[in-house]
Amino acid sequence: MRVIAALLLTALPALAGDGTAGQFDYYVLSLSWSPTFCALSGDARGEDQCAPHHDHSFTLHGLWPQYESGWPSDCHTATGDPTKGQTRAMADIMGSGGLAWYEWKKHGRCAGLPPADYFALSRRAYERIVIPPVFRNLRKDVKLPASVVEDAFVDANPGLERTMITVTCDAGRIEEARICLTKDLEFRPCGADAARDCRMRDALMEAVR
Repeated sequence: MRVIAALLLTALPALAGDGTAGQFDYYVLSLSWSPTFCALSGDARGEDQCAPHHDHSFTLHGLWPQYESGWPSDCHTATGDPTKGQTRAMADIMGSGGLAWYEWKKHGRCAGLPPADYFALSRRAYERIVIPPVFRNLRKDVKLPASVVEDAFVDANPGLERTMITVTCDAGRIEEARICLTKDLEFRPCGADAARDCRMRDALMEAVR
């Protein structure tokens, strides 16, 4: 029984609280469909991201260090934490400084970079991706297969292949587009555990507000 238990433990991906800062294989760039976030939780919490004067489409959820199997999080690091000014400065692409702080604690520390460098890298990764124009200006609700969203990103980003992106759903809605990148922010295939394609054929994609 002890041998079996040991084998099971070693087969599990490294998760929360496990991992050494700076030791990982690639990044997952997670882009959140803002109308879904607002509908499912942001509106109820009164998030500024969801206020009428904003018209967010895909925002930066985070840049996540990833192993070929599994991922580190909540890493211990001697690097200092970001200032409020540094997290607040990410609100234009992340929706709020609070999310930037949370993402730093859970994922950023694992990158092995100082906060300023991690946030600068996150911004470069976000800006490296072309958001398909049809989604930047989506003015009416649509229902569509998640694969259509994936195809639109592939068409808009030369070098991006279907094995390098996954689109997720939550509560019947398009939730996120997750794109796999090397440490140099080049496109690369996702690991098997990072490829969680939504199979819905009628996922709701609410209009940009």
